[in-house]
Amino acid sequence: MALVVVNKCRVIRVVLQQATMICIDNSEWMRNGDYPPTRFQAMADAVNLVCGAKTQSHPENTVGILTMAGKHVRVLVTPTSDLGKILACMHGLQVGGEINLTSGIQVAQLALKHRQNKKQQQRIIVFAGSHIKCDKKTLEAIGKKLKKNNVALDIVDFGEEDDGKPEKLEALLAAVNSNDNSHIVHVPPGPNVLSDVLISSPIFTGDEGGSGFAAAAAAGAAAAAAAAAGGGPGFEFGVDPNLDPELALALRVSMEEERARQEAAAKRAAEEAASKAMKEGQEQASSSRDVSMAEPSASAGTGTAGKGPDLMDDETALLEQALAMSMDNTGASQSSTLSTADTHMMEASPEDQDLAFALQMSVQDNAKASSEKTEMGKVLGDQGFVSSILASLPGVDPNDPSVKDLLATLQTENEGNNFEDLTTVSTC
Repeated sequence: MALVVVNKCRVIRVVLQQATMICIDNSEWMRNGDYPPTRFQAMADAVNLVCGAKTQSHPENTVGILTMAGKHVRVLVTPTSDLGKILACMHGLQVGGEINLTSGIQVAQLALKHRQNKKQQQRIIVFAGSHIKCDKKTLEAIGKKLKKNNVALDIVDFGEEDDGKPEKLEALLAAVNSNDNSHIVHVPPGPNVLSDVLISSPIFTGDEGGSGFAAAAAAGAAAAAAAAAGGGPGFEFGVDPNLDPELALALRVSMEEERARQEAAAKRAAEEAASKAMKEGQEQASSSRDVSMAEPSASAGTGTAGKGPDLMDDETALLEQALAMSMDNTGASQSSTLSTADTHMMEASPEDQDLAFALQMSVQDNAKASSEKTEMGKVLGDQGFVSSILASLPGVDPNDPSVKDLLATLQTENEGNNFEDLTTVSTC
């Protein structure tokens, strides 16, 4: 309902708050297909459109839904502004039984009486698509009671038309109508969609020929028709937030979470690439520094290795010659020792004359060898002679400490060998 305030400068339309209860017909007659696709489905589409328009026209508007057929009247949802809750209650409804119009209207009035916001205007919308068994007087009494409690009534008459159904509904409307705040719409069977017919009716346009929720409903219907004609969705994610706000919100939240996850993954990949590039740069720098330090060391080692053999060749040759002489002396002394041992063994058997003669010859040979070694020792014992020989050799310094040590060692060994020879001869 809209209140028009006339000002000197302009006309202001004020949309008042409303609490609406929608009474739907879920009787057995709603299975008929005279309204495409069926009576019940056509009514459900119209109810969804009305609920969306009511909740959009004012933020404080509330809508509730109840069923009038079956075992008893059942309130599906009390007046609320949650459109998702309102639309969800329409799914899975059972169709069967007969309509109880009087009980449905009385229960709807009771639900509106206990609304939370008492400033809201009260309105009942009845969808009647089957037979009405109650008489006209009962309906008129109910209409007077609604009028007394300031409850407006809108009636959507479709489906069955026999048994004086239109006259009964007209009597009910006449009893409840006050200042033309109640309306009735007769929708005959045919190809026309029920929701399209209601858009241009006073139920949507309001008391003054137009209202905010009527415009919103018309815009929603136009958008739906354009989407159907274009073969694609006209809303974000392909879901109309007016019809299913919970699904639209869930899709939007999911999209935002996915976008945030992708951004975090891209940032993490960029950080890993940067750290990897930094590590590679540090490794290349360290390897180049190691190569540069290794080159001078290699060149220095090559230069030193080239000079070594040239300086040490002469001295090494002399030392090897002296060693060879020392080894010869040692071998001779060992031979003499072995000969002496053999002689002792031969003396152990004096009966064999041949062995004794051989032993005597061996002793004589040993004596000659000992005399020769003694002469060689005397030659080596002459320091002046040895020094003159060493001085005549190129590149040898007789005063070198290493040469002096070697000569002293040889002299000591010769003295020891002479002593052993003397001992051997005396023993023999």
